[in-house]
Amino acid sequence: MPGAGRLGSGDHSPGLFLREFRTEKGWTLVEVSERTGIPVSTLSKVETGKMSLSYEKLVRLSRGLDIDIARLFAAPASQTVATQRPATGRRSITPANEGASIETSTYHYTYPSADLLNKALNPMIIEVKVRSIDEFGELMRHPGEEYVLVLEGECEFHTDMYAPSLLKTGDSAYFDASMGHGYVAVGDGPCRVLSVCSANDADLKSSLQPIES
Repeated sequence: MPGAGRLGSGDHSPGLFLREFRTEKGWTLVEVSERTGIPVSTLSKVETGKMSLSYEKLVRLSRGLDIDIARLFAAPASQTVATQRPATGRRSITPANEGASIETSTYHYTYPSADLLNKALNPMIIEVKVRSIDEFGELMRHPGEEYVLVLEGECEFHTDMYAPSLLKTGDSAYFDASMGHGYVAVGDGPCRVLSVCSANDADLKSSLQPIES
């Protein structure tokens, strides 16, 4: 039966992948032929959609290219880029020392880019006020993940699953924010950290306990 025992038909054919992969690497068909043992004429017909490959040749091709055979049937990068969501052009610039702020018993929060709603990431500049874990009270937790970078001073990074870690200026941590966590200032000087959370605005605000004026 014509085409029996052959793969490679369909929108995501090995030929499309081979052409993009070869161009990306800067290889000629001759070089691919030398790597795989498949004749140049066959490779050319595969790239132009005039021929499909048997399973045996697909294995030889994947081994010669040093890739998993499944990648031969993946959507070409050009198609993937074309189906990505178009750029929205969202942008927000926050001048130094500006931004919406919230005061709690543990932190003073400043929110850069507060004018952008429904952000995928929420940045916060946090001035750490407490200087002991007893003073901090119950650890915070919220959905998503969090990245923290110490901008000034030193702090102890507390969680409910690890021993406390001392973070100095320039040190950072990335962690699961559903784990209880908190920052405690060390020493007499100021302590400021940059925190970037993947939780949405509502989840973050619900975890805060603002000081009532």
